[in-house]
Amino acid sequence: MDILDTHAYDCRRRRNASCTLFLYLLPFFASTAVYFYLWIPDSNPSPLAAGVKSAPAISLALLVLSYNGGQSLLGVAGGLVLSAFGDTCLIWEEHFLHGMACFALAHILYSLSFISSRYSSSSSSSSSCRFSVLYLLLWGVSVGVYLYLLPFLRSSQDAAVFVPAIGVYTFLIAVMATLGLRTRHPLVMLGGLIFVASDLTIALQMFKVIESLDYGRHIIMTTYYLAQLLIAIGDVKTTLAQQGEELGKRKKP
Repeated sequence: MDILDTHAYDCRRRRNASCTLFLYLLPFFASTAVYFYLWIPDSNPSPLAAGVKSAPAISLALLVLSYNGGQSLLGVAGGLVLSAFGDTCLIWEEHFLHGMACFALAHILYSLSFISSRYSSSSSSSSSCRFSVLYLLLWGVSVGVYLYLLPFLRSSQDAAVFVPAIGVYTFLIAVMATLGLRTRHPLVMLGGLIFVASDLTIALQMFKVIESLDYGRHIIMTTYYLAQLLIAIGDVKTTLAQQGEELGKRKKP
């Protein structure tokens, strides 16, 4: 009977946690809907446009902070805040490099979070082999895309800045996605990979490698917000799982 009661309690706890998490995500869904409804890229750069674009990332940062506390400012919450600053910078085209620097720092904070003790990377040898293939594929694509971009970067107006800056950024986002795969957490893994895909789409269109797609900005922003959402939820669920394990240990005789 005690086992059944414990199981029922755990089910209720997980159900309540999921409902609470969904409620906390409502500001993110609402602010994302406002962004797409107003479609900020078609408006003139303004503080209002910057606020609307960065609001989803800020709402996710507050979500992570509410679960993980102030220490998460040196992890996923801090990365989301920096992403919000990056979103603000990108409203004004002349601040593109500043925005890229903010996102680069965000990837560093994500990476620091993914290698922390909060994430478990234990796995079987066969699983490790499969993930090694994913690592190689990820780095192969990242390096390949950068080399493909290189002639276009060199022909740009600020080639002396863009060539090394894009190289460093590509390295940092590849490291972030690799460490996201290392966590073996499905949401974090998927979030990191989608982030890479989103940024590659930006680079290919910005440096005229491909013609601007009719719905290119929609694809970029949808994948970007989705990536941030998955990383944030993955981080919160990692915390909830740890709390559940600690609670289970305390209940053991």
